[in-house]
Parts: sequence; C-alpha cells; structure tokens
Amino acid sequence: MKVTGIKELFKKHGALLSGHFLLSSGLHSDTYFQSALILQHPHEAERLAETLAEKVMREVPDVDVVVSPAIGGIVIGQEVAAQLGTRAIFAERADGKLVLRRGFHIEKGEKCLIVEDVITTGLSTKEVKEVVETSGGKTAAVCCLVDRSGGSIEFGVPKFSLLEIEAVNYKPEECPMCKEGGTPVKPGSRTKQQNGKQEQKQEQKQEQKQEQKQEQKQEQGESK
Repeated sequence: MKVTGIKELFKKHGALLSGHFLLSSGLHSDTYFQSALILQHPHEAERLAETLAEKVMREVPDVDVVVSPAIGGIVIGQEVAAQLGTRAIFAERADGKLVLRRGFHIEKGEKCLIVEDVITTGLSTKEVKEVVETSGGKTAAVCCLVDRSGGSIEFGVPKFSLLEIEAVNYKPEECPMCKEGGTPVKPGSRTKQQNGKQEQKQEQKQEQKQEQKQEQKQEQGESK
C-alpha cells in the first residue's frame, strides 16, 4: 500500500518539529523533520519505500545497489532496496569522511541509487556520490523522503522525493532565534517533553511579538 500526504504523516507521528534546531549541515532552522519517528514503524517505512521506489522505477528502471549515508538514510535505504530487489549498503564517517566499511563494496560499473531520508544542503548526498564514483560505480539517481531545498539542489542525475518544501535555514551568525537569546538544539539529543517545552517557548515569543506590534500601532494612532 502506497502513501500520500507525507507532511500529514510526519505530523501524525510527531515527526514534524518546531523549535530552534542545529541541523547536521551546521545551519539553524525552526523546522525539523525527524524521519526516525516514522521509520520506527515497519509498516509505514514499507509504504514510504514503495511509493518512493515506484517514482524511481518510472525513469530509472535499472538499479544494481542502493547506497545511503549513515545513519539517517540506512532504514529507508534498506526498505527501498527491498522494493527494487537490490542489495543495500551504507557509507559512514571515519576521520570525518564518508567511506564504505564493514566489507561493503561497489563493483565497477554498478548503477547506484543514493537514498536519503532528508536532503537540506545536499552535502552528504554529494559525499556519497563521490564514494560511489571513486569506487568505480555510477550514480543512477538520488532520492529522498523530504527535500528541504524546495527542489533547488541538483546532483547532475535524476532526483526524486516524496515532499519538496523550502524550509528556512540560517547561518549561525545570521540566525534570528540566536539573536533573541535562544540556544539551538541538536535533534535527537532531547526528550519529547523538552520538544514540547521549546515549541511552547516559540509560541510565546510569537505572541509577544504580535502584542508589541499591536501596542506600537496603537501608540502611532494616538500620536496622530
């Protein structure tokens, strides 16, 4: 059974978070997609993979191996590979660089599908692509559950996603939440209760801003 409405699915499982986040790219954002909260449910992971694999196969029917970056891409990569009937491997960091370990290998000329959970800057995807090509393989396509770039990032090969959204990201020195005294949290390093507290703080700040704007408008009206 395929899935539609991935954004609603993320919300259903509490995987679409609001707050002040430090992304793996080093950027800050007020929105975070925690795909692990969905992929922990095998039935949902299978449905997502089936939908994604179908999109890929329409244009790229011939794939030899699925390659994903650890750790976020491992589960969805395994599920997509199951749908395609290929093997699934992953690249992980060693001395700060993505490499193939654990006996994983890519044969010369093998057509590889890179599978991610979420793409933001595309840096890890490009690193995996480099791993594929230096190993002698060919990158056939890239796919992910969520493309936070709104589709703006390209890899020189076909790209597929279930959701394209142009999420707002900030460089640390330009982050308005930091300028207001906020501290970014690295997703996965806090509890659900802490997530709720931070979301509440964000809502309170927004309400305060709205109140201040209303007060300013009133003062301007009185001064006329």
